[in-house]
Amino acid sequence: MDFEKQLQEKIAQIEALLQAYLPKEEGYQRTILEAMNYSVMAGGKRLRPMMMQEAYIMFGGTSQAIGPFMAALEMIHTYSLVHDDLPAMDNDLYRRGKKTTHHVYGEAMGILAGDALLNYAYETAAKSFLLEPENVNIGKALIKLSEKAGVYGMVGGQVVDVEAEKKQEVITKEKLDFIHHNKTAALIEAALAVGGILSGASDTEVQKLELVARKIGLAFQIQDDILDVIGKEEVLGKPIGSDARNEKVTYVTYEGIEKSKEDVARLTDEALELLHSLGKEDSFLSELFLHLVNREK
Repeated sequence: MDFEKQLQEKIAQIEALLQAYLPKEEGYQRTILEAMNYSVMAGGKRLRPMMMQEAYIMFGGTSQAIGPFMAALEMIHTYSLVHDDLPAMDNDLYRRGKKTTHHVYGEAMGILAGDALLNYAYETAAKSFLLEPENVNIGKALIKLSEKAGVYGMVGGQVVDVEAEKKQEVITKEKLDFIHHNKTAALIEAALAVGGILSGASDTEVQKLELVARKIGLAFQIQDDILDVIGKEEVLGKPIGSDARNEKVTYVTYEGIEKSKEDVARLTDEALELLHSLGKEDSFLSELFLHLVNREK
């Protein structure tokens, strides 16, 4: 089957999965439920849950227990974007061509929507225990997901990023790499690692999956930095040049456009080689990585 057709089918399946796990918009707290659902269903490539599912299938996973974790990961990713768009952070009014959550519901509800999504994500992931109670790896997967989303992962990277901007200091290349490895790559690491853990992959195999994800995550972030310089606003769905306007140091700042492009290609090749070394069927995942790092939005 054509990759693009496969991709769209998988996105549609994940959209249906998310709809099944998102809360009903009712009760006195209906506003926050609406804001949560608006945030998650405002669009997106659904790459992280897709990667998680592919890793799960690669190692022979067949249970429906992967579903709650896929939905949870997308909720965590969405909460991070909702908070990233807030006035205290990037103060963005549009994402994916639509108004950001705080722009629609107000700053207070934007904060609460992110909080609610993060809590609801773990509530959702825990439902895997009900689907496959005999799977001892569910607890390990929850720990991994929590680590990658928290202070030793995405939140930790965000903290260093915010502090560097607040202090208006020159970010060293080492610190920039830390930010990228944690703020961006950590959730991609969670995707592949959790998929492997739930399907019974060995510790060594899970470690390889995390390294694959780290390389792809960095390539993804570099491509994002490149697009902020040379992308097209109508394609990206958000203004370009925001990094330069905000005087934000990026990978392109240090390496320039051409070297950044070379590093995207190198990191992608290294990730694919490592992925193939696992000896599993990975054709769709390989194509997905290439699609990801060669994207225009």
